[in-house]
Amino acid sequence: MNALKTYLQGSPAAMLAILFSLVAYYFMGYELDRSDFGQLMGGVLILFAAAGLLINNPKLKFWHLVLIGLAFRLILIVVTPNLSQDFYRFIWDGRIILTGLNPYDFTVFEILTEQYISSFQDPVSIPDAQTLFNGMGDLNASHYSNYPPLNQGFFVLAAWLGGNSILGTAVAMRVLLILADLGILWIGKKALEYLKMDSKRIFWYFLNPYIIIELTGNLHFEGSMLFFLLAGIYLVLRKHYVLAGCMIGLSISVKLIPLMLLPLFFRYFIPKKTFQGGFKNLFEFYGFALIVAAGSFLAFLSMDFLDNFSKSIGLWFQTFEFNASVYYIIRWIGYQTVGWNIIADVGKILPLIIVSVLCLLGLFRKISSPKDLFSGLLLAVSFYFLLSTTVHPWYVATPLLLSIFTRYRFALVWSLMIFLSYSAYGHKGFDEKLHMVAIEYLVVLAVFIWDLKRIGFRASSSTPLPAPSNDASGLEADPS
Repeated sequence: MNALKTYLQGSPAAMLAILFSLVAYYFMGYELDRSDFGQLMGGVLILFAAAGLLINNPKLKFWHLVLIGLAFRLILIVVTPNLSQDFYRFIWDGRIILTGLNPYDFTVFEILTEQYISSFQDPVSIPDAQTLFNGMGDLNASHYSNYPPLNQGFFVLAAWLGGNSILGTAVAMRVLLILADLGILWIGKKALEYLKMDSKRIFWYFLNPYIIIELTGNLHFEGSMLFFLLAGIYLVLRKHYVLAGCMIGLSISVKLIPLMLLPLFFRYFIPKKTFQGGFKNLFEFYGFALIVAAGSFLAFLSMDFLDNFSKSIGLWFQTFEFNASVYYIIRWIGYQTVGWNIIADVGKILPLIIVSVLCLLGLFRKISSPKDLFSGLLLAVSFYFLLSTTVHPWYVATPLLLSIFTRYRFALVWSLMIFLSYSAYGHKGFDEKLHMVAIEYLVVLAVFIWDLKRIGFRASSSTPLPAPSNDASGLEADPS
């Protein structure tokens, strides 16, 4: 700490960036109302500018930035999330599992009504049930849980650690997410060094205000999923295929998104156009990934599980709409041609298109090196979000992390522009501003086109994001 203090005294810009960030994070966590969009964007812009100054400061070494990132997270340690109410559902699921119920068998409404009571001889009591229900809202309470088993495990652990305190459970979740971010920092550094890239690039994730606000502050478990995903990718690079498959399986058991990325690994294992060689390793990797992911569901299997879980997943494609891009264009065309919202029909077709394109990418896109693999995964998950009907702010954490190992910069820009989606939450309630959505995606698309001009569609990575140059301890020739 004394060494860090000495460095900061010699760098007033870094000192100011840290002080402004601490104040801004405190305001964003404890004082901000989600409906105050102007204040939200003002705080975000300050934090992004400060993060850029800190990452690019040549006087700050790797471990200095680790301490700074931890300090920013600890500022938010006892915050009640103010930009998302999903954590109320997380706590609910954790608590009902502790009482012996299956979160995939009952909606919140069912448990709070006679329908649940009549199903059991001895109904259990859920601590703070009404408070949690009021916090999550009717929409969340009306559907079955769609969070995979390992994610539920985190909810249970936090609920057990937090006892009957909602804030205590939120703090326990936050500690778990901070540990996940530290894991990403550790594995990300090792992966960057393995790829002979500047290890300080990982701070575009660890010090990114978007990550600190959305994951640490608002308690979204993308960080836990990304820890296992990155660990799995790194183990693939190091040729530990069984363990890699297990890590990918665990990531799927936190969030389902990595399941769609599995086709992209095919050409990494089978790089030749004749599809020769590597099948043993491929089968080991795929086999253990699917066994671990599927096996995690065994504890929750019931007569109604598959039906209820698939219904909840289907809602995201066929009912919910938020911050979409291509889908909103399709919806507009639908209104012009048939006169109504065609999400129910389009929501059935888009997943098929997404899966088909990802499989084709996996079969035919050249993925013969670690650089190609990271770029392929980044483009695949970005394509998925491009066609999705719902893109919540915390979803962008996946392309952001993958982009750090590539030359693409659009995901970094997206982590800033995604905050425009909060313009939908005004003082008069939810009202999505489509011009804000258009600005968000037009800027991201423009940067993506610029990326393609610089590096080409098939190229991967080597040039830093905006590269922080300093610390020779993490610098090597920059060859995803």
